Amino acid sequence: MSSLEEFLVFKDVAYTGNITRTSERLHMSQPSVSIHIQNLEKEYGTQFLDRTNRGVTLTESGEVFYGYAKEIVQLICEAREAVLKAATCHHGIRIGATFTIGEYLLPFFLREYYTNEQDADIDVQIADTEILAREIMDKRLHVALIEGPVPDEPNFTVETFWHDELVVVVPSDHPWSASQSISFSELASETLITREQGSGTRKVMELALARSGFNHQDLNIRLELGSTQAIKQAVRCHMGVAVISALTVQEECRLKQMTALRVKDCSFARALSILTHTKGNLTTDEESFLLLLRNRKKLSEILPKPIIP
Repeated sequence: MSSLEEFLVFKDVAYTGNITRTSERLHMSQPSVSIHIQNLEKEYGTQFLDRTNRGVTLTESGEVFYGYAKEIVQLICEAREAVLKAATCHHGIRIGATFTIGEYLLPFFLREYYTNEQDADIDVQIADTEILAREIMDKRLHVALIEGPVPDEPNFTVETFWHDELVVVVPSDHPWSASQSISFSELASETLITREQGSGTRKVMELALARSGFNHQDLNIRLELGSTQAIKQAVRCHMGVAVISALTVQEECRLKQMTALRVKDCSFARALSILTHTKGNLTTDEESFLLLLRNRKKLSEILPKPIIP
């Protein structure tokens, strides 16, 4: 009998078209992913995937099975959610947030929420946009606050709750520190420190450059780090410059430890969004928390004013 894990693995391989990518997304070894697929093919007596050097594609049988696999996973997730909701009496908050939002904005939101709802239990998961989108799709999370583009998926509801801007950050003694902006060619001439592939910040930077007619591959990226805090420390150690959220360097700019700059002829503005499942069931506490996030006037009062050139 097929297991839920086998359905989840097959569903992800069909979505990514790449066993290596699925192993990374699900934190499994590549042989384990292959074994799960082989078990399914053996049980159903047919081949679901055509394997090539460039990845995998679904066979005709695989296409049919993919449709059912998605429905099965969806039903199991809905059953888990319904049971959890009944067991918790519709209370508590399970929320995901990307790193920038989770580390630099969410504490302000939670502090404000707790002033009126002191009994609410809140569980926060910090991860990148791709992981949170998958958690929402599988209904392991009800709400995610994200900063990057999400897959075009009809089961997702996305609404903007705040705006942010990426900026170039340099140490206070850097030659650029007296400027308010630099050209793309100047940025490309410096060693650049960035977030890892898959992060919302990285995607926004690359898409913004492309919209302005610049190629992100011209950048001299020498170091990729998985946290904004690590990037800021590397910049302070003069290992290079970085493009990160203006929200994350407010304190350093106020203390004149770092300087934030814009790139000429390129807008790094981005929306910060609430991601939910169109068929998801929110607890009463989660619905109350979203009311706070939708109150622009209140958010402008509780969030610090950004320092942007």
